[in-house]
Amino acid sequence: MEEKRASKQCGGVFPFFIGVLASLVIGWWVFPQVLYSQKTQPFNFSHKVHVEDEGMECESCHTFLEDGSFAGLPSNEKCAECHEDVLGETKDEEIFVTQYVQKDVEVPWLVYQYQPDNVYFSHMAHKGFECTECHPDVGNGDTLPTYYENRISGYSKQTMKMWQCERCHAEVGTSNACYVCHK
Repeated sequence: MEEKRASKQCGGVFPFFIGVLASLVIGWWVFPQVLYSQKTQPFNFSHKVHVEDEGMECESCHTFLEDGSFAGLPSNEKCAECHEDVLGETKDEEIFVTQYVQKDVEVPWLVYQYQPDNVYFSHMAHKGFECTECHPDVGNGDTLPTYYENRISGYSKQTMKMWQCERCHAEVGTSNACYVCHK
């Protein structure tokens, strides 16, 4: 009798742990695979070549507009100031020059940090911070990070989250009132 009880008790614990393990696998591996699709950029862009080898700053290509808002990605016209013709030997530069600059077609880059329409983020108000405090440190990379798009919202997985803004505002003593960041 005692052996049967011990066997039944053990039989209840094992399915519980299998259930916990299955939940962890689904939550951490399966769900993100279902929620996000992976997309690739039109071609690779080496920030490292431009930052380390050419000594360019982030602001050399990513500039502010006259109203203080951020221009985001540089246009082909800006890039063509140096890359009107192929300068190096990389396939990516050749693709850029022949398929975009020479055909006058803007590169359809996937923007990692595109914010929702109800968010107003002033880069001018954050000018004293290093770019890498909010953005991935791509300046030292030869390849662009993988772009993960949320299948429901359409936004990038790398889009800066509200809790990140709130935490930083709390740390520096800036208001976290809704109207500070939302229209």
